[in-house]
Amino acid sequence: MEKISKREFVRRTAFCTAGLLCPAMVSAFANSSQPGKFSREAYFYTTTPRGVRCGVCPNECTLKPGEESICHNRVNYNNKLYSIAYGNPCAVHVDPVEKKPLFHFLPQSRTFSIATAGCNFACLNCQNWEISQASPNDTQNTALMPEAVVQNCITNTCESISYTYSEPISFYEYMYDTARIAHEKSIRNILVSNGYMNPEPLKKLIPFLDAANIDLKAFDSQLHLKLTGGTLQPVLDTLLTLKGSPVWLEITNLVVPSWTDSPDMIRKMCKWLVNNGFSEIPLHFSRFYPRHKLTQLPATPLNTLLKAKEIASEEGCKYVYIGNIPGKGFEDTHCPQCGKLVIERQGFTILTNNLAEGKCKFCQAKIKGVWQ
Repeated sequence: MEKISKREFVRRTAFCTAGLLCPAMVSAFANSSQPGKFSREAYFYTTTPRGVRCGVCPNECTLKPGEESICHNRVNYNNKLYSIAYGNPCAVHVDPVEKKPLFHFLPQSRTFSIATAGCNFACLNCQNWEISQASPNDTQNTALMPEAVVQNCITNTCESISYTYSEPISFYEYMYDTARIAHEKSIRNILVSNGYMNPEPLKKLIPFLDAANIDLKAFDSQLHLKLTGGTLQPVLDTLLTLKGSPVWLEITNLVVPSWTDSPDMIRKMCKWLVNNGFSEIPLHFSRFYPRHKLTQLPATPLNTLLKAKEIASEEGCKYVYIGNIPGKGFEDTHCPQCGKLVIERQGFTILTNNLAEGKCKFCQAKIKGVWQ
C-alpha cells in the first residue's frame, strides 16, 4: 500500500471537495500499490540500432535507455518507449467551451479540461510554460485515470472533455484512451493543440474527436522554427487532415509584436487558409501578453489586432475574432450573408443568440458550426 502524508491526503481530497474527483478516486489513489501506474508503453515507436524512436510527432526523438524525450514525458526503459504522462494530470478544471476558444461548438456548454506536463514545442512566447516546459516528475499531479476522467466529466455535468493547457500530443496515450471511453458514453472530445503531430497517430485519434482548436503559431517556416522549435509544414498538414474529417475545427493565431504581427505574413496566412477551403473555419487572433522568454515585448496593440481582422476579412475569412482583450464586440458572430449580429458575447458569456437550428434568424443563412 502506498503511504502518503496527511497533508498529501488533504490535497488529493480537496479535488473531491471541489467536485472534481469522486470519493472512490481519492480512495484508489491513496491505496494503490501498482508499480509504474503513471506509465504506459507508447503506441507509436520503433526500435532502431540507435535506440527507440518515438513516432507520435515530427520530433521523432530517438532515445537510448534512460533518456527523456524533448516533450519531457517519454522515456526509454529497457529499450521500450514509455509515456510517463498517463493518469497524472497537473491541471484539472471545468471550463466554458468558449475558453478553448471554440465559438461555433456547443455554445455555453461546460467542458472537463485536463493537462499533464510536457510539450513537443519550446515556444518563446508560451503562456503556460510552467507546465508545458516541465516533466510530470516536476509538477504537482493528481491521480485521474481515463475511466475516472470520464466519470468526473459526467459528475460535473460537462458535455465534453478537453485535452488542453499544455500539449495533448505529448500525452497522446492518455488522451487517446480517455477519448475512446468518452466516445462510447456519447461525451464529446476536444483537442486544443499546436497541431505538431504525425499523420498516423492523428488518423487513429480522429474517430474519437469531435472538435479541435489548432494554434497556428506563425506563417513563415524559419520564423516558426525560431519561435517554437518546430517546423510549420506538419501543422499545415494537420489542419488539412482535420478539415477533411468530421471534426469541427477552429484556428488560433497569437499575434506577437515583432514576431508574428507582419501584415504581409498575416495576409499570406489568410490567403492560404481561404485557398485551401478554410474560409468558414473560425479564425481567432489572440492578443499576446509578455510571458516566458519574451517579457521584454509589449502586449499586442489593439490596432494591430484590428488590422489582422481586417486583412482576414478582406481575404475571405467569414468568421474572424479577436481574443484576450477586453471590450465588447471583438468576439461577436455576425451572419456572413446579411451582416446582422447572431451571437453577442462578453467574456465567456453569451448575451444574445439569434440562431435557430444553426441558421441566422434574420435571413435563414446557415452559420457553420456544431450548435447542439
